Amino acid sequence: MKITLQALASAFLSVLTLPAVELPKDATPVLAAMQTELDRSLTVLKSQPTPPYFLSYEITEMRGVSASGSFGTLVSSNDYCQRLLDIDLRVGDPALDNTHPLRSGVSSLSDRQYGAVGVPTEDTPEAIRAVLWYQTDRKYKAAVEQLTKVKTNVKVKVEEEDKSADFCAEPAAVFAAAPVKLSPDRKALEEKIRRYTAPFAKYGNIYHANASISLRVETRWYVNSEGSRIQVSEPSCQLAISASTKADDGMEMPRHETFFAFRPEDLPSDAVVLQTVEKIIADLQALRTAPLVEPYTGPAILSGRAAGVFFHEIFGHRAEGHRQKNVQEGQTFKKQLNQPILPASFTVYSDPTLDRFGSTALSGHYQYDNQGTAARRVSLVEGGVLKGFMMARMPIEGFAQSNGHGRKQAGYAPVARQANLMVEVAQPVTRAQLKQQLLALVREQKKPYGLLFDDITGGFTITGRTIPNSFNVRPILVYRIYEDGREELVRGVDLIGTPLTTFSKIIAASDDYDVFNGTCGAESGGVPVSAVAPGLLLSQVEVQKKEKSQNRKPLLPAPLEKPVPQS
Repeated sequence: MKITLQALASAFLSVLTLPAVELPKDATPVLAAMQTELDRSLTVLKSQPTPPYFLSYEITEMRGVSASGSFGTLVSSNDYCQRLLDIDLRVGDPALDNTHPLRSGVSSLSDRQYGAVGVPTEDTPEAIRAVLWYQTDRKYKAAVEQLTKVKTNVKVKVEEEDKSADFCAEPAAVFAAAPVKLSPDRKALEEKIRRYTAPFAKYGNIYHANASISLRVETRWYVNSEGSRIQVSEPSCQLAISASTKADDGMEMPRHETFFAFRPEDLPSDAVVLQTVEKIIADLQALRTAPLVEPYTGPAILSGRAAGVFFHEIFGHRAEGHRQKNVQEGQTFKKQLNQPILPASFTVYSDPTLDRFGSTALSGHYQYDNQGTAARRVSLVEGGVLKGFMMARMPIEGFAQSNGHGRKQAGYAPVARQANLMVEVAQPVTRAQLKQQLLALVREQKKPYGLLFDDITGGFTITGRTIPNSFNVRPILVYRIYEDGREELVRGVDLIGTPLTTFSKIIAASDDYDVFNGTCGAESGGVPVSAVAPGLLLSQVEVQKKEKSQNRKPLLPAPLEKPVPQS
């Protein structure tokens, strides 16, 4: 390689007088510095034997304030600001470049993990460009070396099943939103935290209780060699409350509630939050003495929130485009395009352009993805028939372009990810009718009861080939529903299964939709997502025993003035 750091430094001096780049209105000096350095890097590197055919810079700034507390006291409170740089530099050509997965029996995505690189938080162009300069040189050298490995790997491995390209071109996007500024009163947030967690301190059998508030603005600057120049600034506010207790047999029972909004004033009032706290406390007291459920198969209802996580884990991950191409993936739905996979009344789509459902904000909302592509709605299931996949800029067989779902956490390479996963049903029934259908199935299957999964804490799924292709949805509020309609709170089960079998058991849905907002962790890190779904009735589910601690409850009583007597 001919290029050196010294050569790049000389080039830096020689191009300081380049004409100013035309930038959109409201663009900050950060975007201007990135565009200038991108132009300079391409000018210098095009003379190399293996020049880049694509280069992009993305800087992500997280600026905000957070506070957390426990049992009526403050644990932490701070202001923060951080900027991280990601570079996507590709050599070769779109058909085969340095990002092509190496078929070596290990995850190829580890080869593309960027690693977070800090950037100055002050808008000083020279300092920002210095980081871009050095990191571009590092990325270029690594890319050329990786391309050699890729070409060798292609020659010695069997012919690939999916021969689509490694990258697709997209129209240049020019957009700049003025950076959002939040001015939260940190002292007021601290007082809220104390107020929200104080009720837990009355109970000697609640061993963990925490509340946290985070108000932040994520600003992203993105430029690429196709001419995209994007500046987006997105505020988010989250209030999370969690607490846990322990049963006599050692099982830990958690309860979580999270509130999401785009502006602080849209978070719930203190009265609403305190009502939620009292509900959490009541649930924990009931869970401590609730009976255990043994492994079971039979009919069940999933509430809207539980159904949202259910679809996210079972379907959403398997409808992400890159999983149809990766030979290590199970590719559950790859060959089922234009085939029915759900009842004919079901429609499923991902739409990151939606910022709310009814009055509830959706955390999966964004304007542009992390590859400079405008967010858009993508239809996944129409009338029960599979119609498409969520796509980033990695083409797959039959899908040559991105649909704005290339997402990542700062420091990772983007892949196709979920955003706002929306499940709609054309012919819903009421919640009461859904329960009556459940009871009919209980009688028909001669079961002692059915199950209601009313709330969940999250879940995970396995999509690869080497171990069973399954999912686990982790409920925290489960009820047995007996033939006479009586409902009994129970504990100790996880909802498990395999996707195709479980999908075939969906038979009805209710008209009460609910929203699950959360953070999804996968190959490209943690990204905010939402799932909106109605209540579901399944003719059969399977549950397994939840893991259980072998540690006893505390031997010493809680150091409280009036602890609640423990049973």
